[in-house]
Amino acid sequence: MHKEGNYRKLFEDFNHLNIMIIGDVMVDSYLWGKVERISPEAPIPIVALRKRENRMGGAANVAMNIRSMGANPILCSVIGTDDKGDQFLELLKKEKITDDGIVRSTRRITTTKFRIFGNSYQMLRVDEEMDNNLVQGDFLTLLRVIDHILAKTRIDCIIFQDYDKGVITQKLIEEVVKRAHTAKIPVTVDPKKKNFMSYQQVTLFKPNLKEMKDGLNLDEELVDTQAVIEAAQKLRSLLGCRYVLTTMSDKGVLMSMKDRNEERNIFIPAHMRMISDVSGAGDTVISLASLCLALNRNPNEVAYISNLAGGLVCEEVGVVPISKEKLLREVMGLI
Repeated sequence: MHKEGNYRKLFEDFNHLNIMIIGDVMVDSYLWGKVERISPEAPIPIVALRKRENRMGGAANVAMNIRSMGANPILCSVIGTDDKGDQFLELLKKEKITDDGIVRSTRRITTTKFRIFGNSYQMLRVDEEMDNNLVQGDFLTLLRVIDHILAKTRIDCIIFQDYDKGVITQKLIEEVVKRAHTAKIPVTVDPKKKNFMSYQQVTLFKPNLKEMKDGLNLDEELVDTQAVIEAAQKLRSLLGCRYVLTTMSDKGVLMSMKDRNEERNIFIPAHMRMISDVSGAGDTVISLASLCLALNRNPNEVAYISNLAGGLVCEEVGVVPISKEKLLREVMGLI
């Protein structure tokens, strides 16, 4: 009963948090249809379009996960002045998420990922994007916007959600981490390859196995838990971060840390599920890990709850935020 009350209070306390998310945002454009024949022009299926739907993607999906858990997300990014940028701001408004941190630039387009589904299966993805770093003017504007938010709002955690599209640069990381340390705000990271080793002195770093292998330039695949432990410890040492939370796909997650000068590792196995789509699972894991860290929860709880959350969203088709009620039921059911 004590544990049940503890978790209920944790989920209620999420409602009081302000979480800043910095990263690459995008529009996820879904095209749903039915496949009943093959094209006479080439051996490819013809999708008869039935429905179109736009959702927020990339770092915005993290904001959606934060919002669905009851906390207040403040999204900081740069989008274009194009039609997709207009659509993105409309989606933000519809979800009642502030656009205070969004910068619009005439020098960029708004990243859009078109996902084509036939008979409920994803058949093709088409990406429309720019991945060059922000020009100096846009970088300075974004940093001013971040400073303004930090000055007027209590921020409980900062998440870097990196998709290698150019919004996050080494200079931005250095400037934000410096400000976070001064204000004693925890910083969490969902990395990609380009900036992988730039996230010095952050609180929690969350790579998946491929990102870990590529980021550390390892020759061999990380196939067993001991290899992951050794890689995570090496990475933690190189970055000077407190925690490395490695997502291991269908195996679960591994939290690596130093506790009272001793190396400590927590392995949380995945639960058996009917997997429909792994899209967005990493977004959900970093969201829950960040919320738990913002409330100073212990590493076991951080790993346990974020692992459950990542697994749950894999049961849904497409990139969707976690359900707070469903996750709480799952946590309670496994006490």
